[in-house]
Amino acid sequence: MKHFFTILALVGAVAIGAPAWADETPAGLSAASPAMTLAQAPTAAAEVAATASAVAAVEAAPQLSKADNGWIMVCAALVILMSLPGLALFYGGLVRTKNMLSVLMQVFVTFSLISVLWVVYGYSLAFTEGGSFFGVLDKVFLKGITADSLGATFSKGVFISELTFVIFQGAFAAITCCLIVGAFAERAKFAAILVFMIIWFTLSYAPMAHMVWYWAGPDAYIDAAAGEAAGKTAGFLFQKGALDFAGGTVVHINAAVAGLVGAFMIGKRIGYGRESMAPHSLTFTMIGASLLWFGWFGFNAGSALEASGGSALAMVNTWLATACATLSWMLAEWMLKGKPSMLGAASGAVAGLVAITPAAGFVGVMGAIAIGLLAGVVCLWGVNGLKHMLGADDSLDVFGVHGVGGILGAILTGVFASPSLGGSGVYDYVANAVGEYDMTAQVISQLWGVGTVIVWSGIVSVVAFKVVDLLIGLRVPEDEEREGLDITAHGESAYHY
Repeated sequence: MKHFFTILALVGAVAIGAPAWADETPAGLSAASPAMTLAQAPTAAAEVAATASAVAAVEAAPQLSKADNGWIMVCAALVILMSLPGLALFYGGLVRTKNMLSVLMQVFVTFSLISVLWVVYGYSLAFTEGGSFFGVLDKVFLKGITADSLGATFSKGVFISELTFVIFQGAFAAITCCLIVGAFAERAKFAAILVFMIIWFTLSYAPMAHMVWYWAGPDAYIDAAAGEAAGKTAGFLFQKGALDFAGGTVVHINAAVAGLVGAFMIGKRIGYGRESMAPHSLTFTMIGASLLWFGWFGFNAGSALEASGGSALAMVNTWLATACATLSWMLAEWMLKGKPSMLGAASGAVAGLVAITPAAGFVGVMGAIAIGLLAGVVCLWGVNGLKHMLGADDSLDVFGVHGVGGILGAILTGVFASPSLGGSGVYDYVANAVGEYDMTAQVISQLWGVGTVIVWSGIVSVVAFKVVDLLIGLRVPEDEEREGLDITAHGESAYHY
């Protein structure tokens, strides 16, 4: 009770003294010096204005989007998973037992080689402002790129770390070169493959990436005049209006043409058409295809460069088109050959992944279904009918799947990107809205992309293979090929039984 009265007394004292405290002058100001107070007012106002300007400057400066940056870092890791071990296992299972390690080695080392070259000069050639076909060497060894450097996305004012963009695109470059080795597996010299990759990466992959994907970024398009000026600095095919969301031209057609040229120039495997060359482990092939499908979510959804609705659309389309292609390939094969095969299902999945790649973020769900269903059937023809027509020993059907699927997907992107068919259309960064869509004009732009990459990669590949053949030879001796490249080229065996 005593404590209760004490508390009441304290409350009363505070209440009674409050009016007096309210009349006291705050510390640092003198009620008797009004002239001093007025004199200080302009200074205080100036300080407030300066602070406001500083805050506005900070807010206006480009800021890293941590969420988007984190997502693209994850996607870069997923794309790396596609090569190691995804593609390596997919290819390894398709060759004969005696060549299993040679294919794993070719993929593993090619990936490593291109990763280094990408940092040394590849990124600079592909993603700096230069001409319409090549960038410049201002960023060799990533010169000038720091932890604070920012890269544009596809939204104004949204940025990710440029280092994140470097590794994401570097993973694309590496897997593109790895794809090529499947076309001439089981017979090419290991050293010849590496030298070819250096030449082809420099003269075909880097310029093609620049032609298709280099632009000044959305923030450069502040008005019509600025947009026109920025457009003139973009890559050749970007200026032509070709759409390639994640690499139908840059990755798949590019690699497939190089592989086909290699298959012709290196020649057929000994015993091709007479001896059994069946895959030695469809188990590995199925595991590899599954890892490719999983990693491809990073490949396609990550190409939105943001954790956005567009990224989600690309992910859904990648999931759905692949499933559709798996089913259509399997059903067509079932009708033609009487039995559905694991090899057919896995091949169909990859065909669907390839075909949806250029379209992933541009088409709606119905477009993805159509592209997937067509890809399964058309690529089945590519690895059977077209392959026999061409007469090349494309060991692991690189052109039949990646070339045919890439061409199909690139052209159909121009069709199903139309808003009238559920697509996203083409965004106008000056008007900040989706522009009018001309399907015919867009398909023509897509054909420009397809034609350019076929011709460019074809010429570079012929020259590169010829140079390598003159320097060190392309093919292993017949006795080494018969024994198998695991032992003759690497001194190892995949299996000991």
